[in-house]
Amino acid sequence: MAQDPHHPQAEQPPHDQVARGAVAIITNDRGELLLHLRDDIRGISWPGYWSVLGGGTDPGENAAETIRRELWEEAGLAADDLQELFEVHDRDGSGQLITFFAGTWNGDETTLPLAEGVKLAFTAPETLEGLKIPPYIRTGIERHLSGDR
Repeated sequence: MAQDPHHPQAEQPPHDQVARGAVAIITNDRGELLLHLRDDIRGISWPGYWSVLGGGTDPGENAAETIRRELWEEAGLAADDLQELFEVHDRDGSGQLITFFAGTWNGDETTLPLAEGVKLAFTAPETLEGLKIPPYIRTGIERHLSGDR
């Protein structure tokens, strides 16, 4: 019997076949968030948007391995206190199921060796409203700031 294409489960591949990724909400002791201005080029998800550091999971990686690798590759950042938070689906961009992590870092973001994107900037939460941020990242940041796990 054919499955109804309008049934919610018909739209979702099995959990182990869903493309996955991981991102990190990095804050400093002032409560600012480390944001990443993405390149404005064709072919990437969310070009020219402010986001948080992270990326897609490579074959055989779990989410924790992914975020540690991505932080190091993108910004030379090693965050040892990462805590897994929750998952948010990037339905409008990459289609990935994204695992969010939180951690702290109190260095000077302008000294990080940025390998992807335009720049990194610590940003006060009250200024986020005026920034162009992907919906799933905004959702994750809001959930984290509200204490929702």
